[in-house]
Amino acid sequence: MTYCVGILVREGLAMLADTRTNAGVDNISTYRKLRLYGNDGERLIAIASAGSLSTTQAALQRLTHGILNPETNVLETIESVPDIFAAALAAGRAIRASRDALVSLQQGDINFNTTFLVGGSVRGEPTRLFLVYAAGNVIECQPDTPFLQIGENKYGKPILDRALHYDLPLSEAVKVALISFDSTIRSNLAVGLPIDLALAPAGAGMTTTVQRVEVDDPYFADLSQRWGNALTNALTTIPAPPYTNAET
Repeated sequence: MTYCVGILVREGLAMLADTRTNAGVDNISTYRKLRLYGNDGERLIAIASAGSLSTTQAALQRLTHGILNPETNVLETIESVPDIFAAALAAGRAIRASRDALVSLQQGDINFNTTFLVGGSVRGEPTRLFLVYAAGNVIECQPDTPFLQIGENKYGKPILDRALHYDLPLSEAVKVALISFDSTIRSNLAVGLPIDLALAPAGAGMTTTVQRVEVDDPYFADLSQRWGNALTNALTTIPAPPYTNAET
């Protein structure tokens, strides 16, 4: 399991992904799940992945070497797609082809599904963010709900629902995202530090920040402590439910 978040606010794009992979409690390792393509000022395509590691690797290889677009009968690569929407569609075809090829070799009850977050900007287009499902279909992030999640999303979603909005500054959006990671890490051992983070201004073809938040990162430790204290303090200021003292 993993946890990845893509956030698209007015100021720009934030992509975050944990790095924990496991094949049982005795086989846990670190693996990069957030990848940047281009990042040269003209083309920025960020892809975060969750799910089967073998399907993810196969799909990314197909995107690098070329995946056939049935509408144009042209091989498309991550370096040749004309825009982010085309990148998301190509990623969907690559996931589907890779999953189907692996399923044909399946021995036993193995899940080969994977999902992607695909975001960025190509040639100055407005920054966009998509979730690519295992079946190859996509949905787009919208201002009403300016985030998408993949992987273990239930523990971190409440803070995103409550605190994120489209006009929130990008720096504040990243803070909210890191709190959602802290909540997820505390509730699920399959998600853990380090966290990879990439930020890009709206419409930009290059990131301004690429950062790995390590296990001993002082800011993340302080954020976690402050958030825990804030929750405890909030709890003490809320009156007890009146019906708990009701006479029987």
